[in-house]
Formats: sequence, C-alpha cells, structure tokens
Amino acid sequence: MNEANKPTVTDEKLLEIAVSMLDYSYSPYSHYPVGAALLSEDGRIFTGCNVENAAFGNTLCAERTALCKAVSEGARKFTTIAIASRGSAPFPCGACRQSLYEFTAGKLRVLVTWDGHVRETTLSALLPEGFGPSSLE
Repeated sequence: MNEANKPTVTDEKLLEIAVSMLDYSYSPYSHYPVGAALLSEDGRIFTGCNVENAAFGNTLCAERTALCKAVSEGARKFTTIAIASRGSAPFPCGACRQSLYEFTAGKLRVLVTWDGHVRETTLSALLPEGFGPSSLE
C-alpha cells in the first residue's frame, strides 16, 4: 500500500480503541485493567489487554499482547501505541519498552490515557540508549 492509500488513524481513534480493550482485561489480582492499540506503518491496528496469571511471572501486559498479535499477523513496523487504564498513567513497564524497542528502535509514539487525561511521549524518551538489533551488529 502506498502512502496515498494508507488509511489515516487519528490519535483520538487509537485512544478510543485502547480504552475499549479495558473491557477484555483479565486482572483479578492487580485490579488494574490495561488496554492497548498498536498502529502499524501500513495502517493496521492490533489490540491487546493485560492477562494476569496466579503465577505472576506469566502475566502478559496489554502492550506485549498487542505486539505479539501484530507480529503473528506479519506486521514488523509500528508508528504509535495507545495505552489506557484507570486511576493512574499506564506507561509501559520495562519488559514492554524493551519488546517494543525491538521493532521500532525507539521511534514509536506512546500515547497514554487514564480518567480523561492524555499524555504523549516517545519510546526513546522512556528507554534512552535502548538495546536492539543494531546493538548486535
């Protein structure tokens, strides 16, 4: 798909989709639902929610759920991720930052929303001097 035919997805729409994913969260332990919407370069949106587990180390964050869905569908380049929750700003954890860095080299816009608030940053601001594929060359 060329640039002229690429669908346009607004930040508001991406945030709305992330908020809608809160309904699917499985968070019986933390009671902190998180939803995510990951926008690929070709305009596709991949969603995710957090899926907790009694063996806490097996818990999956919303961001990595969306990323795994995207990669399993052939997407490898991303422009923006929207992350939603309630009560506090749902910035991605360290594991999610590292996983997203693998595919974006830090060039990812990060939108977070909670209780009507919205903040924007970049992955490189959240993970300065990140380690990725180019670090192994």
